[in-house]
Amino acid sequence: MLLPTAFALATLASTVTAHATMFSASVNGKDFGDGRNNYIRSPATNDPVRDLSSPNLICNTNGGKVAPNFVSANPGDRITFRWFHFNPNDPNDIIDPSHKGAILTYIAPFTSGTGTGPVWTKIAQQGFEGGEWATIKMRNNGGNVDFTLPKNLAPGQYLIRQELLALHMADFKCNDPANPGRGAESYPSCVQFEIGGNGEAIPDQDFDFNRGYTCENKGLFFNIHIPFESYTPPGPPVWDGN
Repeated sequence: MLLPTAFALATLASTVTAHATMFSASVNGKDFGDGRNNYIRSPATNDPVRDLSSPNLICNTNGGKVAPNFVSANPGDRITFRWFHFNPNDPNDIIDPSHKGAILTYIAPFTSGTGTGPVWTKIAQQGFEGGEWATIKMRNNGGNVDFTLPKNLAPGQYLIRQELLALHMADFKCNDPANPGRGAESYPSCVQFEIGGNGEAIPDQDFDFNRGYTCENKGLFFNIHIPFESYTPPGPPVWDGN
């Protein structure tokens, strides 16, 4: 009885304490500082979102609470978002290595609402590449995730949503009645951006998370604990910005 109990306790501890949230943004290496409730619509906790029908799936629990400031950037700029677990000053306190999965980045026109509806366009994604999961690469990079804004992005105010998609419990569908609480874990966060420049491309994929993310989606119902050849993240393909 001791071995199964110890294993169960270790698994539970990993599940309960290994969460993550976003701390800051940088543009071309310029750090905008602590963004929590400043330019990031920070959630109340670092807990995951599992309910695919909830508005919290979009920008998390405070998604409809407008932050007072914006990050300034231009098309083609290199953006870095930094994530952490509990202590942003600890470079090793990011997310538990058991939480393997993808990192997806979307953009939508600025709204004071929660961001629900068909308004989102995917501008970057990292899945399972080079034999390693994106979340593990993020851990090895001090919690930093880099991506590049589309080079022809039209100026204006936007929300940029990035999510860590942990798949350690996605070997069961999220609506499996025999295994409640299982399924993929989404850690979404939305950042307010003011984009300058002279771009002309308006993001137009019109993706709706509450409709496009389903429990049957192979990017959300995926067993990382057995051998596999490839992984395709959920959502549309990455927009080319033209």
